[in-house]
Amino acid sequence: MKSAHSSCTTVLVGKKASLHHSTMIARNEDFGAAVNPKRFVVIPAHAKAQHYRSKGNDFQIDLPENALRYTATPDADPQYGDFAEDGINSENVAMSASESAFSNRRVLAVDPLVANGIAEDAMVSVVLPFIHSAKEGVERLGAIIEKYGTAETNGVAFSDADEVWYLETAGGHHWAAQRIPDGQYAVVANQLSIQEIDFNKPDDFLTATDLKKFVKKNHLNPAKKGFNFRQIFGTHDESDRHYNTPRVWYGHNLFSPAEPENDPFSEQMAFTRTPDQKLGADDVKTVLSSHYQDTPYDPYGHGTAVQKKQFRPIGLDRNQEMHVLEIRSDLPAEFAAIHWLALGVNVYNTMVPFYANCEDTPDNYRNTTAHVNINNMYWLNRTIGVLAEAHYAASQTLITDYQQDTFETLSRSIQQTDLAVTKVAKKEVTGFLTAQNAQTASAATQKTRALFADLVRLANNHMTLHFNGNEDL
Repeated sequence: MKSAHSSCTTVLVGKKASLHHSTMIARNEDFGAAVNPKRFVVIPAHAKAQHYRSKGNDFQIDLPENALRYTATPDADPQYGDFAEDGINSENVAMSASESAFSNRRVLAVDPLVANGIAEDAMVSVVLPFIHSAKEGVERLGAIIEKYGTAETNGVAFSDADEVWYLETAGGHHWAAQRIPDGQYAVVANQLSIQEIDFNKPDDFLTATDLKKFVKKNHLNPAKKGFNFRQIFGTHDESDRHYNTPRVWYGHNLFSPAEPENDPFSEQMAFTRTPDQKLGADDVKTVLSSHYQDTPYDPYGHGTAVQKKQFRPIGLDRNQEMHVLEIRSDLPAEFAAIHWLALGVNVYNTMVPFYANCEDTPDNYRNTTAHVNINNMYWLNRTIGVLAEAHYAASQTLITDYQQDTFETLSRSIQQTDLAVTKVAKKEVTGFLTAQNAQTASAATQKTRALFADLVRLANNHMTLHFNGNEDL
């Protein structure tokens, strides 16, 4: 089974913490190596029940009838499984799977992972087409984990127009989920993050049916009182303090600078916090593109050689795609859901908004090839990353101007489409939004190609094999 989908960062935003009264779930899909081509597709609805079998680990399950349409970002090469990763279905329910995490050795000793249980490659494919609310998504995935087991420890986000839920697995058959408070956000970085669970509040917490009994029977709770899921099931080692907690620390300090986190090594940072101001999709993108700017830990900064390599950045070469799944609760359902997507390394890319109520996706997003082809948006962005990385300081103005220009242009397009679609007959809305998505992608592609051309010129003007007869003789 392919296991390199293992290093992501997640941001969750409740609707009262957002600028547009939207729920947002977002994640960097990272990979164990720098390159793993991704596609952006629409999976059509279908009425017949099907049997699902994972190419990755032979996980199998019978699926219900009446699967819903949904957007997804699967691997260009499907030989190891679907890895659909994220999407929004036709009921405006969003799902992102998964944020890799780790169960501790005490837990795994009594509830080991199941080799052919459900894993990241299958989660979106067997859950998202069959759910009508975020909470229903938690319940469906939780039931699958209890019945079939899971091959990995993961975190999975769900959202609808009203709620954001985050589910975490533990061991082979156990899980817990928490609703993100409407006025708060969360940053998650490859750790189990849910803390105190109140079993008397089913509107805010859901768990495996035997979770309390399992913990008590196996003497897993080290605390004298309470039920801290992270403390009971999670890991607490040196790799967490260099690989995981610093990303949470930096995200908290970007969103809540009035009450900053002082210790990037701390394992006591709260799972959810209140932002100092309401958040937009671009704020989420800022966190998911970050590399400890304005700290000694920035690999491009002025810290010592040790400091610049001390922590794992959020934006880095292993970023394959970044999504912000935004469900706008104050708009009609037909055009409320936006699937923001950025391909390649987040430090150098831009995110493009696509209406989720669509029939298909643009060719250069859908038809990504396994080999390098800059006619694909994935490969064009990856090539830009290589060019800009080699000339980081010199390219920053070009990158910043490109990102600002594309966000302004594409956001303006969304505002205009929101107005125009209200005049379209209801039965024609999906086709209209599909066409608008194509126009948006075309505009983004044009601007991205212009950036590529600028970077090629810049790189050529900075070659080491340069000789000026007037200056060098």
